[in-house]
Amino acid sequence: MKLHRVSLILAVLSFVFYYTFAYHLQRTDFIKLLTLFVALYFFCFKLIQFEKLNFRFLLGIGIIFRLIFLFTEPNLSQDFYRFIWDGHLVSNGANPYLNTPDQLMENMVSMIPNANILYEGMGSLSARHYSNYPPLNQLIFAIAAFVGGKSIFCSVLTLRAIIILADIGIFYFGRKLLKNLNRSPHLIFWYFLNPLIIVELTGNLHFEGVMLFFFILSMYLLSIDKWKIAGIVLACSISIKLVPLLFLPLFFKYLGWKKSFAFYAIIGITSIALFLPFYTPEFIDNYSKTLKLWFSNFEFNASIYNIVKKIAIHFDAKPWEFIKEYGKITPILSIATVGLFTFLPKKYDLNRVLWSMMWVLTIYYFISTTVHPWYVIFIVLLSVFTTYRYAIIWSAAIVLSYFTYSQADFKENLWLLTIEYISVYGFIIYEIIAHNNKK
Repeated sequence: MKLHRVSLILAVLSFVFYYTFAYHLQRTDFIKLLTLFVALYFFCFKLIQFEKLNFRFLLGIGIIFRLIFLFTEPNLSQDFYRFIWDGHLVSNGANPYLNTPDQLMENMVSMIPNANILYEGMGSLSARHYSNYPPLNQLIFAIAAFVGGKSIFCSVLTLRAIIILADIGIFYFGRKLLKNLNRSPHLIFWYFLNPLIIVELTGNLHFEGVMLFFFILSMYLLSIDKWKIAGIVLACSISIKLVPLLFLPLFFKYLGWKKSFAFYAIIGITSIALFLPFYTPEFIDNYSKTLKLWFSNFEFNASIYNIVKKIAIHFDAKPWEFIKEYGKITPILSIATVGLFTFLPKKYDLNRVLWSMMWVLTIYYFISTTVHPWYVIFIVLLSVFTTYRYAIIWSAAIVLSYFTYSQADFKENLWLLTIEYISVYGFIIYEIIAHNNKK
């Protein structure tokens, strides 16, 4: 396969920009960060456009771009400090759900190498809350802590290697699933070469990638009618991140009521088995408290919530009281959304299931109080299996939310968030109109 000279130049430039991102960027330098992202998105688009038939070249550069980050610590996220902290607890037989780091610093700190560094690195917000990472995620943290020992760098290296392997697995099974659904396998490169995916997963060690590996493997198994094994694998995905729980009702009409109940039973039994080693009476209380925080305490890069909050404050509502009330409504709206997408469509093949998942998750994040950049990665992957591309626009526009990291008080710029969401909503409206016109 002949390689375009321009593609080679774009690949080299991308390499240089990713290297700059990994080794010469402070997260407080928003202008530099934004410039790098804009350039990388342009290079990504052109590479996919020019090399439609050159599968090996695009796969190769996608892996190389990830390997660039192999020997550096994350520069846009400090979550990895908590990962390693929890990993040392699990590898030493301690339950990470029973005590906060603040509490452990007083007595059990001796079992954690580099405890002071990890404690300071994770920040006060993480240190005062119980762990919210599900059990299979904790197992991976334990492996990284065990392999790394007293070296934070070796633990980071282990975590990154696992995430890279998961991304390659997503690529492999994603292509196979696209073929089974009669779609172009080339579409998987919109995920695999997306700069946000490379930076946030490989660079910043977010475990959405491992969750998505199990998720996409489960969907592939469903496509070849191995639904029992798919249920076990989907439970593993949930045990990395809880997000796929939102989609469970969507399988009801696809599998039929007999298979779906068995499918749910398999997921439930597997999930219980994975949580069981960590079970104590305190675990349920501590874990539920942590989950509630996402609905009623935290806010970042919100869409509809920011608009409603502005209106509420105008009528003298107190922000700290308003978010708690809003947090009570969000789960109800989410359940209603899932119900609509479960029972309204008449035709329900696997294509329709993935399409419904994309819209359910999109609406959920539109009404959420917290939408970190790596959250939309799931929507990017789901969009690959549909004809909608607004998720790619969102993955680029959400870079504007990084401005908050450049501020000493982490104050958001609402004008930048407005630009982000106008571009996303605008493109969604355009795509919906275009699809309706085709019909």
